[in-house]
Amino acid sequence: MAGSFEASDGLSSRERRALETLLTRLGDDEFVLAERYTEWQVRAPSLESDLALANNAQDELGHARLWYDVLADVGLDERALAYERDPADFRHGTLVELPFETGDWADAVLRSYLYDVAEDLRLEALTASSHPKIADRVGKIRSEEKYHREHARSWLERLAEDDDGRGRLQDALDRLFPHALTLFEPAVPPRLGAKASENDVAKAAAVDADVVDLGLRTATLEELRSEWLSIVVPFLESLDLAVAVDRDAENPEADLDALLPDARGRDGAHTEAWFDLHDELTRTYRELGRTETTTIMEAPDG
Repeated sequence: MAGSFEASDGLSSRERRALETLLTRLGDDEFVLAERYTEWQVRAPSLESDLALANNAQDELGHARLWYDVLADVGLDERALAYERDPADFRHGTLVELPFETGDWADAVLRSYLYDVAEDLRLEALTASSHPKIADRVGKIRSEEKYHREHARSWLERLAEDDDGRGRLQDALDRLFPHALTLFEPAVPPRLGAKASENDVAKAAAVDADVVDLGLRTATLEELRSEWLSIVVPFLESLDLAVAVDRDAENPEADLDALLPDARGRDGAHTEAWFDLHDELTRTYRELGRTETTTIMEAPDG
């Protein structure tokens, strides 16, 4: 049963929890990936790619702000979400927090491809969202994400042309694929606490079911993951890369679950790399004693 999100002050606790959980995972993914992308500035293999990844970082940060801005309607402001939360309260998947392998361009483009295909699918599932502001913002974000995918695919095909590049892609795929699966894990609602118990994980699944039942998103995480696999696995295999999943196995869902890393991000468990990154990205804000974020553009319309 779709919810009514026209007026934020009239939301039930169920509606608010579903909205907060959905938008936190969306915004956190984008915010953290943007920060990681900045590490490639002036280090990409060509000026064109340097500019492309800089543009990607700017886009992802802008997308994070669009999602955090919707949460302002329920009393959560951008400053607190981005710079004042405990790092364990973030709900991004671990794919976006992992440090890039030093100098490994294959890591950057493969990660971008795995993430951006997932991003397009979940945005598609938000186009008819029951929340007007979510539905209104999807078109702008999807148009920008299209270029991210095209850039990643082009570089993957280029790197796979020789044995050395293909070998580096395979190493990156083996390392990143389990973490890419975390993008489809249910998120423990932020206010349940950073450390997720088995009961919290069960609640996370129930809240994600509410996200779909209330019409905020029109596809389940399982459906999104299945569609993602139907796109990325054939493409990667066409590049002679081996993907560690057998979609024709007797119990493919269980096999996929077995590939998941111990730290999944969505449940509040993160890799140590995230805590180092969080300290770095908030250091200037803390040292300057900021009381508000610096506005560099007008608030989004709607």
